Amino acid sequence: MIIGVPREIKKNEHRVSMTPPAVDALVFKGHQIIIETQAGAGSGIADADYTAAGANLAPDDKTVYQKAEMILKVKELFPQEFDLLREGQIIFTYIHSANNPEETQALLDKKVIAIAYEDIETDDGRCPLLTPMSEIAGEVGLIMGVYQMFTTSGGSGILLGGAVGSKPAKVAILGAGNVGLGAARYAIGLGADVTLLDIDLERLRQIRQKMLPGIKMVYLNQYNVRQMLPAIDLLINAVKWPPQSDEHIVTREMLKLMKTDSLIVDISCDPAGAIETCVPTSHDQPTYVVDGIRHYCVDNLPSAVAKTASDALSNASLPYVLKIADKGWLAAIKADVSLRRGLGFAFGHLTFKPTAMAQNRPYTSADEIIEMFG
Repeated sequence: MIIGVPREIKKNEHRVSMTPPAVDALVFKGHQIIIETQAGAGSGIADADYTAAGANLAPDDKTVYQKAEMILKVKELFPQEFDLLREGQIIFTYIHSANNPEETQALLDKKVIAIAYEDIETDDGRCPLLTPMSEIAGEVGLIMGVYQMFTTSGGSGILLGGAVGSKPAKVAILGAGNVGLGAARYAIGLGADVTLLDIDLERLRQIRQKMLPGIKMVYLNQYNVRQMLPAIDLLINAVKWPPQSDEHIVTREMLKLMKTDSLIVDISCDPAGAIETCVPTSHDQPTYVVDGIRHYCVDNLPSAVAKTASDALSNASLPYVLKIADKGWLAAIKADVSLRRGLGFAFGHLTFKPTAMAQNRPYTSADEIIEMFG
């Protein structure tokens, strides 16, 4: 199979979907790799590193899309990429279509095969391509929060771990999944006073007993959040929220309970999601203020550590890339239920139910797709 890797075009996105070791593994299996020039530059990977691993270079994204049977990306597709797609082409990337009706329509109109990294799920509920980025996002989100608390960054001037004679910062983390755990691990390591909130009591119990024995555990509901907000210096949201929900964990009205120099870091970055006042931002303009409370809502945090994040993503995705490349997309999703769950679009059919429900569109299951085209 001919596999193409274009340079990412999202603002401040420095990751790349495939690193030289993955190129080497695919070339060894007889596949052809086309990399847009400078695609890896933001992650410290030179074009020469790719050619040494066996890849061919392309001068622009148009060439990559024209030649490749499968496109590997990091971020979702943007309007300037829509016309580069062609029917039957395989797109493998983070898609996040539920909150993006324009992208959804383009993927349907172009009749591509689109598989979303974030929706691949094993039988025991793990998301192997989402987990590494989630962990990194939690860790980076905590670090960015620490920086934004500096006086020189316009923050409260509180050092997360405090000092002799000065109390540590109080940190509350909403959600005990991989994102929240990553943030909590770093916050504890830096000496903060940390409370982790979640609705899954068994998950909280496991974290307390096996991972972070010094952390405080609180059941996640609005009552408990309201009780905590007045004392919090840093509030981190790590809860993904259903698209277009009119409910929130932290409403705008609840901002009045917070100290004026406190900070919200919304790592999940769902617009008006768990945090009602969340609006996704970028690395070069990361913060804004609502009712006196600073918000940090950068929606591609792993890009801040692009080298590490690219390595982690490439390593996690390679087994699935190999399955698709070796067998073709249809045989691959037949053989691998986890991969089948990641199928979002196929020849004009929307096969990801949450997007169909969020956008009120017709839905076709992956099993039905297999019957149609198998």
